[in-house]
Amino acid sequence: MLFQVGGQGTRPTFFEMAAAQQLPASLRGALTYSIGVLALRRPFLHKVLDYEDEFFALLMLVLETHSLRTTDASFAESLYGLRRRAVNMKVKKDNIHSNSGGGINHSGLEKRQKVLSVVFLVILPYFKSKLHSIYNREREARLQASLWGHDDERFNDIDVTDREEDSLVSRGTSNVDSSVRAQLTKKIQKFIGACYPWVHASVEGLSFSYQLLYLLDATGFYSLGLHALGIHVCRATGQELMDTSSRISKIRSRERERLRGPPWLKTLQGVLLNCTYTMLDYAQTGLIAAVFFFKMMEWWYQSAEERMSAPSVYPPPPPPPPPQVAKEGIPLPQDRTLCPLCSQKRANPSVVTVSGFVFCYACIFKYVSQYKRCPVTLLPATVDQIRRLFHDM
Repeated sequence: MLFQVGGQGTRPTFFEMAAAQQLPASLRGALTYSIGVLALRRPFLHKVLDYEDEFFALLMLVLETHSLRTTDASFAESLYGLRRRAVNMKVKKDNIHSNSGGGINHSGLEKRQKVLSVVFLVILPYFKSKLHSIYNREREARLQASLWGHDDERFNDIDVTDREEDSLVSRGTSNVDSSVRAQLTKKIQKFIGACYPWVHASVEGLSFSYQLLYLLDATGFYSLGLHALGIHVCRATGQELMDTSSRISKIRSRERERLRGPPWLKTLQGVLLNCTYTMLDYAQTGLIAAVFFFKMMEWWYQSAEERMSAPSVYPPPPPPPPPQVAKEGIPLPQDRTLCPLCSQKRANPSVVTVSGFVFCYACIFKYVSQYKRCPVTLLPATVDQIRRLFHDM
C-alpha cells in the first residue's frame, strides 16, 4: 500500500475514495503534459496527442484489467490499499447504518462484476469524453451562428470561385450519399448538444448525492456505478496485502502451464509472458511517480525569470466566417471579377473593411458617401473604411 489515510475499520474514509477517484484524471493530465514536452523534440508524438482519448483508454484498459484480475481492485484503489468486495444485499434493518459488519456479507468479485467494473472504469469515461468534445464543438458552432448567421445564409466564396469547375464534374450518387451522411451527422450532433447538458447534470447530481450520503455514513456505496454492481470498497487487511504477491505468482504460474507447442515455442512464449508481466509491474508501481517526477524536474530547471519573461504562446485564432449577405442587399455576381454595383470589370478594386467585399473604387466611394453602409451586407460604413487593393500592380 503506497498511501495510508486515517480511519478505523475496513470502511475507507471519504478522502481515500475521493483521492482514488481523482487519480486517473491526474494521471491523464500528467501524461498529456509529458508527451507534449517530448513532442517538441519528437514530432511524431503529436499523433499520440491527436488520439489522446483512445491511447489513454487503451492504457487504462490494460492497467484496470490486470489490477482487477490480480488484486480485486481498480488501478487507483490498489495503490491506496483498497479492495473491491461483492455485497450480499440481504441486509437487516437494524444494520443498515453499520460500517462493515452485521448483516452485510462481503465476498470476492465474480467474473461478471470484474468485466462490468472495467466497463464503468474505462468504457463509459471514454464515451463521456467523446460526447463532451462533440458538445463543445456544437456549442462553438451555435455561438458562431448567433454572431455570423447560419452557413446557408452566408456568402459562400468557394461556391463562386469553383462554379465553373463544378459544372464540368458529374456529382453522381456519391455526393448524394455524402450529403445525406453529413445531414445525419449534423442532426446527431445537434441532438447531443441539446441532451448532453441535461444528462451530464443528472449524472453529476447523482454522483454528488452518493458522495454526500457516503460522507454522512448513510450508505456504503461511494458511487452509482458501485451500487449498480453491488460492490463495496474496503480496506485491505495486512494479510490480504501479503497474500497479493503469492496470488499473482500463482496466476502467472498457471499461465505458464497453459503454454502449448514445441519446447522452443514454449520458451519464446514464456519470455514474452515474463516481459509482459514485467512491463505491467513497472507501469503499476512506477508510472505515476515517474510522470510526476518528470514534471517536477521540468519545472525545477526552468528559472523563475524565464517563467515570468517568456511570452505566452497562443495558437492563432481561426479566421472568421464569411459575412452574412443581407436579403435586401445588392446580389453578388457569379463572376467574382465583376463589381456588384456596376456589373462591369472592376476598375481600381477597393475593399470595404467592415464586410470584405471588393468593388470599383468610384462605385463604392459614391455609394458609401450617399448611403453610409456596405451595399451587400448593409453594415454601417464610412469612406474612411475603403481600402485600395494593389494586387494587380
